[in-house]
Amino acid sequence: MKSNLLKYEKELYKNNITLIAGVDEAGRGPLVGPVVAAAVILPKNYELEGLNDSKQLSEKKRELFFEILQKEALSIGVGIVDAQEIDKINILEASRKAMYIALNNLSIKPEYILSDAMSLNDIDIPSRPIIHGDALSLSIAAASVIAKVTRDHIMYELDKLYPYYNYKKNKGYPTKEHLELIKKYGITKEYRLSYKPVKLVVEAINNEKSEEVMAK
Repeated sequence: MKSNLLKYEKELYKNNITLIAGVDEAGRGPLVGPVVAAAVILPKNYELEGLNDSKQLSEKKRELFFEILQKEALSIGVGIVDAQEIDKINILEASRKAMYIALNNLSIKPEYILSDAMSLNDIDIPSRPIIHGDALSLSIAAASVIAKVTRDHIMYELDKLYPYYNYKKNKGYPTKEHLELIKKYGITKEYRLSYKPVKLVVEAINNEKSEEVMAK
């Protein structure tokens, strides 16, 4: 484990603060599905060799750490905000809302919050946003893994409902293949209508319908 991954936590330990919640989200970029946040409170001086920002880990490693953290974390909370809410309040505010939900779903109230770059002022717990926090704080790294794996599992369920979009592979992100598939099959209610690639598909479908009506 990188020795500096507990740097921020150890600063708090010196002030007798041990119930520290790391908070992170997954799913800002995808065209479809929810944004998911996780809040994780780890035991003091916790060690898990190899735990890092979820983006730096293989899927196999993320799944392994997910299982370990479920057993060893003091508390885990998850927050999920769906596509309709993302369209209503924008992805930044939806990510923040998911973090608040995750914090409220913890079984233990934290004494302090370390978040990945997001300021969390609407809660009665002191907090500190850390840029690239998922690569600098073990608590946030743990939250990034829980959020990412939870969201991936949601996408696997959507893949069963709509196998022709290949969500199992693209996780809803705007890959070239995914963009071609939504042009071919259209969109479902789980898509984020405020995202430009989705807007363009909706406009194209509406234009085609208008042309068909005019042709009649």
